[in-house]
Amino acid sequence: MEQVKYRLRLNCSATTLNHSPALSLACHPTTPCPIVSGVSIAAEFAGDGSLCLRYRISGDPAKMRLPTAQPPGTADNLWQHTCCEAFIATGAGGQYREFNFSPSGAWAAYQFNAYRQRDSHFVAAAAALITFNRHAAGFDLLARLPPQLLPPLAACELGIAVIIESGDASKSYWALAHCGEQPDFHCRQSFTLALTPNIP
Repeated sequence: MEQVKYRLRLNCSATTLNHSPALSLACHPTTPCPIVSGVSIAAEFAGDGSLCLRYRISGDPAKMRLPTAQPPGTADNLWQHTCCEAFIATGAGGQYREFNFSPSGAWAAYQFNAYRQRDSHFVAAAAALITFNRHAAGFDLLARLPPQLLPPLAACELGIAVIIESGDASKSYWALAHCGEQPDFHCRQSFTLALTPNIP
């Protein structure tokens, strides 16, 4: 499968994401989802080194199963329900980080030393900030990752993914690129968004 590489160099703050180019995610062909008409992502580095991500899901929110709001904090297994995700890799090594953002306000961060080999000693050094907005045409989720949460980087490759749970509990899997017959967001070949921070 031919992979498309997107390269962006952006000067941003969280408030300028509406002016950033939005990239469309594709639904995996094995998990069609007629209740969702589109999923997109806009990504920027802020002046303080934070990574800002805006997920926009278009469709009928009444037919989506959205997690109940809860106090912000970390939680595991967020991917089992509607969830936005980001995978960040740097350099040629096999290491990468996974971030999960739930409409509930919960989030998670994981370090992997190689494909699906999780580093059990990794502890997040800061908290992700999540803003969720549900509206008649779908919902937006804005996630801001402070520099302390990010791997040391001068440039990075991102895999962007979204899981949508429908009212009947079925799930669809969306990503910038799908590399296998089944959804697999950990596949390095699907980290197709190249992003460079603005370093003075």
